[in-house]
Amino acid sequence: MLPKFLRRVSATVLFALLALGVGAAAPAAARAPAPQLGYAQLSPPQQRLVDDLERRTFEWFWQNADPKTGLVPDSAPGHSFSSIAAVGFGLTAYGVGVQRDYITREQAVTRTLATLRFFHDAPQNDSEDGASGYHGFFYHFLGMKTGHRAMRYVELSSVDTTLLLGGVLFAQSYYDRDTPQERQIRQLADQIYRAVDWPWMQPHAPLISMGWTPGGKFIPADWKGYNEGMLVYILALGSPTHPVADGAWAAWTATYPKTWGNFHGQTFLNFAPLFGHQYSQTWVDFRGIRDAWSRAHGLDYFENSRRATFSQRDYAIANPGHWTGYGSNVWGLTASNGPGNVRVTGADGTVRQFDGYTARGAGLDYISDDGTIAPTAAAGSIAFAPEIVIPALQAMKRRYGAAIYNPYGFVDAFNPSFHATMTSHTGRMVPGLGWVDTVQLGIDQGPIVLMIENWRSDFVWKVMRKNPYIRKGLQRAGFTGGWLDQPAAP
Repeated sequence: MLPKFLRRVSATVLFALLALGVGAAAPAAARAPAPQLGYAQLSPPQQRLVDDLERRTFEWFWQNADPKTGLVPDSAPGHSFSSIAAVGFGLTAYGVGVQRDYITREQAVTRTLATLRFFHDAPQNDSEDGASGYHGFFYHFLGMKTGHRAMRYVELSSVDTTLLLGGVLFAQSYYDRDTPQERQIRQLADQIYRAVDWPWMQPHAPLISMGWTPGGKFIPADWKGYNEGMLVYILALGSPTHPVADGAWAAWTATYPKTWGNFHGQTFLNFAPLFGHQYSQTWVDFRGIRDAWSRAHGLDYFENSRRATFSQRDYAIANPGHWTGYGSNVWGLTASNGPGNVRVTGADGTVRQFDGYTARGAGLDYISDDGTIAPTAAAGSIAFAPEIVIPALQAMKRRYGAAIYNPYGFVDAFNPSFHATMTSHTGRMVPGLGWVDTVQLGIDQGPIVLMIENWRSDFVWKVMRKNPYIRKGLQRAGFTGGWLDQPAAP
């Protein structure tokens, strides 16, 4: 039985601890993807879809966060604990809301200031139940009412703290006006980031551990292999108070080689679920900047993720699992909810395994596919490959309609191949369709709204280019070129 803390975001933790094997793929030359598509080139119906999805997804954060503490639920609607990673996405989404005139700057300042005050003042100690964090890190899940560690199985998470800090540092750079409130936002954000003791999270230095618990101490797995841990190392290198030593990034990239290769027509650094390509690039603009690894392989990380997106689409077209609905415009595997842990025997005697929440994906590292499609896999990759993402969003909404699209945008996931009795704690059976989730997850909503805006205007990327800690972390990791070689914008 897996520990319960493995049931959400750091889905990479789950597979690191289970030590999954590597999938196989036939070698082939990478195809050059088509030129990217700009918002202005969309048809009016496509523009309306993008506009509507961005607004609805933003509203999920705005309506479901606690205005007093800023805590964002892990999932909604319904009762849930808070996900600190979802808070990071929310802090950034509020800036998008200002830019798109969904809310006023004053509203965003008020919500952001409440959030940062909460995390700045939250108790930090090694107790089992009375703390929100320790050594500057925060627990993966916090109680929505208490703000303390939500359950005893919850870990002090290095990656979820990092995703929270993505939003914290966005706030530091975005709210740049000389007002008492915006000055306080900058001060609190700086103090929260400076408090994180990154070397403490290195029991096996130079790598960084995935987490710690008061009872079990450090999680045995470290951040290695290409995944969402990229941002962990960048922020750990950029710290002005407790940075990790030189060599951490080189140690991290030294664990890449097993997943570089060809999968469904694209040669790239593989990570099976698309969230691993999305999370770090929600905040960091990797276009045109390269480290030693990417220089040696002739591409930047943005292009790498673009290839990953095309590869997933082509995997769905090939549809080796013969799942219902898969095709050129219905695709997307990532960490998401599912119909539950159920084995179903078909009329032909074939037994199929379905899962609840898990890190679905397809790549050289592994294949985990039970026919569950997560719209965030495509939507959160819109900045990488809009020319295949937008038709997919159109097709999924048109084909499955109101069953998968509601006031907060796309539901977390759906499975047209599942027609048995579900065991998932969320979702419903829709006649003629299959299993459909009834909630959205904050960590899946975040990439949708933020990457739509990055694609439309570079907004989050532009703000983060100004942040001195992001720049320092990238430079210490050996990145050069592009915007990184230019003076920071005022």
